[in-house]
Amino acid sequence: MKLKSVFQILLAFAIVAFGYLAYQSIMKPIEFGKIKTERYAKIINQLKDIRKAENAYKDVNNKYTGSFDTLISFIKTDSMPMVKSIGSLSDEQIEAGMTEKEAVKKGFITRDTVMVSALTTTFNANYDIESLRYVPTTKEQSEFTLAAGIIVTGSNVTVQVFEAKVSNMAIFADLRDEYLDELKEENGNRLRINKYPGLKVGSLEEANNGGGNWE
Repeated sequence: MKLKSVFQILLAFAIVAFGYLAYQSIMKPIEFGKIKTERYAKIINQLKDIRKAENAYKDVNNKYTGSFDTLISFIKTDSMPMVKSIGSLSDEQIEAGMTEKEAVKKGFITRDTVMVSALTTTFNANYDIESLRYVPTTKEQSEFTLAAGIIVTGSNVTVQVFEAKVSNMAIFADLRDEYLDELKEENGNRLRINKYPGLKVGSLEEANNGGGNWE
């Protein structure tokens, strides 16, 4: 085979290889972005459920809990007070502009406090509360990190706080080898602006009313 032919073959391989690398450099971040969007959506929903459960626990116990065992047991077995209205406004009363508050004062509507299952009140009777601690999409069945505490604000107010979080390293544990560069870039971007490299709800450092870092 002539030298020129060998060179042409090597050049062709080089062009194909370069094209593949160029394609990968463009497509891999896009593919990672799609996976991230899908996984984040499911995990955010779970974090919102943890927030619901924590708020329900605090309504009854006047504090948050940093234990999933305690939180899940409360939702499964405890009850919560619920105000039940007896009676309703008639069409004539509504047309006359009477409010429900006025109807209660006049005795047309009465209210009674009843105890209702915390599970039914917070979610529904069929909700799988045992799965609350587990991070969706993770093959190793990773758990959220849950903690609770008390902080004192700048105005010297004592506030009960909680925090539930999961790192990107856990969220994408099964994809670390394939998307390591993209994962490093994602975490680096978060750390550069002093943000948690992952998803979390609540905070142990500030009173944010259980806000999520995606909101």
